[in-house]
Amino acid sequence: MTQLSLRRLSLAALALVPVVALLMSGCAGPRPAAPEAAAVTPPPAWREQAGPAAPIERDWWRRYGDPVLTQLVETALRNNPDLGIAAARLAEANAQQRLARAQMLPTLDAVASGGRSRSLSALGRESLSNTFEPQLEAALPLDLYGRLSDLQQAARLGGIAAHAARDAAILTVAASTARAYLTLRAFDAQLQVVRDTLRARETALRLARRRAEAGYTSELELEQARAEYEATAQAVPQAELAVSQQENALLLLTGDTQATAIPRGEPLSALRIPALAPGLPAELLRRRPDLAQAEYQLAASDANLSAARKAFLPQIDLTASTGLLFTSAVSGPIQLWSIGGSILAPIFAGGRIEASADLAAAQRDQAAFAYRRTALAAFREVNDNLAALSRLDAQAQRLRAQRDALAAALRHATNRYRAGYSPYLEQLDAQRGLLNAELSLIQVEADRFGASVALYQALGGGWDAALLRQ
Repeated sequence: MTQLSLRRLSLAALALVPVVALLMSGCAGPRPAAPEAAAVTPPPAWREQAGPAAPIERDWWRRYGDPVLTQLVETALRNNPDLGIAAARLAEANAQQRLARAQMLPTLDAVASGGRSRSLSALGRESLSNTFEPQLEAALPLDLYGRLSDLQQAARLGGIAAHAARDAAILTVAASTARAYLTLRAFDAQLQVVRDTLRARETALRLARRRAEAGYTSELELEQARAEYEATAQAVPQAELAVSQQENALLLLTGDTQATAIPRGEPLSALRIPALAPGLPAELLRRRPDLAQAEYQLAASDANLSAARKAFLPQIDLTASTGLLFTSAVSGPIQLWSIGGSILAPIFAGGRIEASADLAAAQRDQAAFAYRRTALAAFREVNDNLAALSRLDAQAQRLRAQRDALAAALRHATNRYRAGYSPYLEQLDAQRGLLNAELSLIQVEADRFGASVALYQALGGGWDAALLRQ
């Protein structure tokens, strides 16, 4: 048979490849539907009214008006190790995407083989031969059913999800740093209140000692003043410990191993909570990077399910090779070539293909429910922090009124005690009440700022889904 006849036979066999493949295309079976219970229906409105509002900026932490806060957040965005991990995962996803795209391209390999052999002819004559065979081999997968395209799509969507995950990590680090700094300023304010109270009680102790020495009061009042002074004195190292631990937390967030102390900016009382624009709940699905991450992970798992189902179908490859054969048995090189195709159709695999398809379907369903869980958590976080801002503001107003009343009561009790009209116990009760009210007020103010930062984070922190296409 001539080379021309062989070439025509090979081409005829290749022409039968798509015909055989189409005959086997009904083996994939029905596609499992996504669970209906995983669907997300946004609420029509938020449960709390936001009041005056302003658009959210990407550098929202600047709106608190503290340059030190801005500096710490920007330092954390440069040095925090969590962002380094997120960036590495994004690079991994991009590499996976390139790998999936490369599966659809033809391959070209260079192969060379050689050898030396000794043989004996039928007449008993010994012969030696040397061979050398360089070749070029090419292969091209035919993606007739789109399995490789599905894998490429899954890798692309996984890369977008990794991009959204990195943006979510950036938002988390910025919010955690802002919240930690505002908490530190609250601890500073509480420490200052405790120290001021300690100085006031030191003055009261000196007065009680003089009055006892002069015989105006009993030793009981002196010991009460001393006990209250010691109670306040032991609260100072406790407050200092809270400040030190919070500084360490900020150093961890900023990734700064050289700094020995955290700088301070504006006091907590000088900061103001900026207004926010929560928008509609349906808009939240496009304004949070973690929701975008969950959505693209769901889409990627769906593409993987399509690819797993198509593993039931035949896999078709085209191959070709050409080269030369150099041998000492023949003078001059011999040209070699081949062209062909192959069909790999699964018949029995012990249930591996079915199990892989079921595994992909289960992973798709998990991703669907994970998206629903993330969305429901997002709706709750916004509602929680809107309610917190409203309720904590009302609580702070009541605490200010209580603090002012207790401060006035302390002044009257002190004047009455010094004039000898009332016992020291009245002044002591007023001091205790004022200290507790001032510490509670600072804590509520810190909670208000924490709820504000959490609301920025819950609303996406000015994130834009268009960033995923950059």
